[in-house]
Amino acid sequence: MEIVYVYVKKRSEFGKQCNFSDRQAELNIDIPPNPELAEQFVERNPVDTGIQCSTSMSEHEANTERFEMETRGVNHVEGGWPKDVNPLELEQTIRFRKKVEKDENYINAIMQLGSIMEHCIKQNNAIDIYQEYFDDEDAVEVTEEAPSAKTINVFRDPQEIKRPATHLSWHPDGNRKLAVAYSCLDFQRAPEGMSHESYIWDLENPNRPEIALKPSSSLVTLEYNPKDSHVLLGGCYNGQIACWDTRKGSLVAELSTIEFSHRDPVYSTIWLQSKTGTECFSASTDGQVMWWDIRKLSEPTEVVIMDITKKEQLENALGAISLEFESTLPTKFMVGTEQGIVISCNRKAKTSAEKILYTFSGHHGPIYALQRNPFYPKNFLTVGDWTARIWSEDSRESSIMWTKYHMAYLTDGAWSPVRPAVFFTTKMDGTLDIWDFVFKQCDPALSLKVCDEALFCLRVQDNGCFIACGSQLGTATLLEVSHGLCTLQRNEKNTASSIFERETRREKILEARHREMRLKEKGKVEGRDDDLREEQPAVNLEELVSKAEEEFFDIIFTELKKKEAEAMKSKLLRAPPTHTSGPSSPQRTMPTLTPFCGALRLTDTVLMLEVPNVLLTAA
Repeated sequence: MEIVYVYVKKRSEFGKQCNFSDRQAELNIDIPPNPELAEQFVERNPVDTGIQCSTSMSEHEANTERFEMETRGVNHVEGGWPKDVNPLELEQTIRFRKKVEKDENYINAIMQLGSIMEHCIKQNNAIDIYQEYFDDEDAVEVTEEAPSAKTINVFRDPQEIKRPATHLSWHPDGNRKLAVAYSCLDFQRAPEGMSHESYIWDLENPNRPEIALKPSSSLVTLEYNPKDSHVLLGGCYNGQIACWDTRKGSLVAELSTIEFSHRDPVYSTIWLQSKTGTECFSASTDGQVMWWDIRKLSEPTEVVIMDITKKEQLENALGAISLEFESTLPTKFMVGTEQGIVISCNRKAKTSAEKILYTFSGHHGPIYALQRNPFYPKNFLTVGDWTARIWSEDSRESSIMWTKYHMAYLTDGAWSPVRPAVFFTTKMDGTLDIWDFVFKQCDPALSLKVCDEALFCLRVQDNGCFIACGSQLGTATLLEVSHGLCTLQRNEKNTASSIFERETRREKILEARHREMRLKEKGKVEGRDDDLREEQPAVNLEELVSKAEEEFFDIIFTELKKKEAEAMKSKLLRAPPTHTSGPSSPQRTMPTLTPFCGALRLTDTVLMLEVPNVLLTAA
């Protein structure tokens, strides 16, 4: 059990401040030994000495006066008018002005103030107090200091059963307070007797929370209303949406009905930049994104199903983990899913299917953080699995920049609100990484071991100087970064813009190259199939034609020889016998061969042969 007590006392009663400083050792007195005095001492033997094992301790108590403080405010509606004069009535105000202008005191006051005001106006006309006299000189180069961060305060969960800090939110007015949501996200593993309370801490008092918020179920997310700092929006573990007004106490002011709420824990809630300041929307792993009006939380005003197949079926919807809404892009919002896909949506579309525009796929696990760059809204940061990735809306197939794969799982991330090239990430090993890709791209500019347990969430203050990190044991650590990490550097905007444009252009070239290679591979596969179907019959056809020609001419010459033999035999049989001693008989000449249209013509016998149609067509 942790014992903490706050001593409250006026500064004037502390006395003069003690200023301690380091200095080198000095020798004030040096007494040399005197041998004459040593002769006067007598050795004592034996020597008895009493020893006490425990250390001597004393207890002191003091009663101090308790000083209690209260914060009160005055609601100033309209001043300068009496109670009987209605400032909205023009006639009454004119009548009252005429009455005051006739008063002598009013005339004297105007005369006295008029001369003073006239003198000031003449001074302003003579001298331009806003003129820059040294704007042409070059700025002095500031010595670059090494990036660093130090712990300012630690806010521990006051409950005996510790719970993870799942979400943080800074007070919008001066960032003097920090709202922390506590919840155990291990399904059905929450210990018995675990509290559902979440707290609002004052940065100057880390010993005790200022306000305890008491929901019906543990809060997974908690957000301050940027237009009304007294109103907070919370997403519960049971899927309900709760709203608090700190002026009314710790109990819930508005609560959504369980029938129209989410069916899974609400992992993200965001306030919308509306005129009334009462609109918000929430996301859950049940695959739904809901719009709410805190003036009527009984049921949502609109529901969008995260089904990328655009069939609007809840069983096919992707679980939503993180949300992103930029006020400069009022018609767009983005959703990070537990499947590692970022969905870009259009608020003004009529149907739920038309609201899903396109997707970005690149993570292997849930996307725990999704945020647009505050200086370049087209580029946004995602944190999931073991990497953090920077995307561009112009390149949808791949991220333009990404970190190396870490050994520990990444849990959250955020951009710096003052430097466009700096972002922060937290990991499961309790490490906070600060990245500055203008300074270094392969490794973080600063890696800080915040605690021994896992870090689950982080939030950066509006001025970029302070970072709050929430851990697994419910500890919220407040860190202050060095001056260089929270101050805009020279030409940093132009450098970051050129880096984004260069990487986007490079990814577009690579995408076009990959697309061309895929088309070539596809064409090669299809062409190879066509060639196999076309070339194989062509080779066989040539062989068949040559073989048919050989067979054709073999048949022709065989028939010719056969016919010639029969003709010679018949001639010899019909011819009269001849004497060998007589004159030689005239010999018949060999028949001539005349090819004509596939036919052979003999002098004595005509032979007609038909060539098959298949062979003729093939030839």
